[in-house]
Amino acid sequence: MGSKNKLRRFRENETFSNVFQPNRDTLVNKEFTLKGHWNKTFFKNENPLVLELGCGKGEYSIALAKRYPNKNFIGIDIKGARFWRGAKTAVEEHIPNVAFLRTQIELIDFAFAQNEVDEIWITFPDPQIKYKRTKHRMTNSEFLKRYKQILKPEGVVNLKTDSEFMHGYTLGLLHGEGHEVIYANHNIYKQEGSPDEVTSIQTFYESQYLEINKPITYIRFKIK
Repeated sequence: MGSKNKLRRFRENETFSNVFQPNRDTLVNKEFTLKGHWNKTFFKNENPLVLELGCGKGEYSIALAKRYPNKNFIGIDIKGARFWRGAKTAVEEHIPNVAFLRTQIELIDFAFAQNEVDEIWITFPDPQIKYKRTKHRMTNSEFLKRYKQILKPEGVVNLKTDSEFMHGYTLGLLHGEGHEVIYANHNIYKQEGSPDEVTSIQTFYESQYLEINKPITYIRFKIK
């Protein structure tokens, strides 16, 4: 993507009422006024709040919002030029129950209050295979602690990935730390019983993986 195109998208993001881009200082200094008030202030209802972490172009957030109009969705990514597409689609198609937040996942507990979130989706994250990149894996112990902070007691996390490494790493960590694995499947399109919301929604890259018969894995779990 050219730099001019990126700049245009950044500028357009600033005009969207469904895009929020607090800087790090605002979050860390607890000056982000939407924390604890997303439903009341932005969505103006008390529906369940669902996050997609590392949302990319926002395809999954948009698809979930259309599928579940009685839930509120927030796609989160540090790359605003990517989720510009999802934000623009939501504006153009008048999808009121989805927003986008530009921030680092490490700051998630500064953007949401304790027990504010009902569900988290992590879709096709970078598996960060090298050992020295362990701290960046989105299902490592430190990230799980942050997710637990903002999730309600019965809140759940969904991990959908094409990485067998990420799937195995996460399962091992969940079992080792005593978290509750509700459902796990190493090939959701070949195994019966896969949740419909997992197989009926596909990202652009996911459809490409399927064309070359690359297995897509899925885990649904609770953090203890």
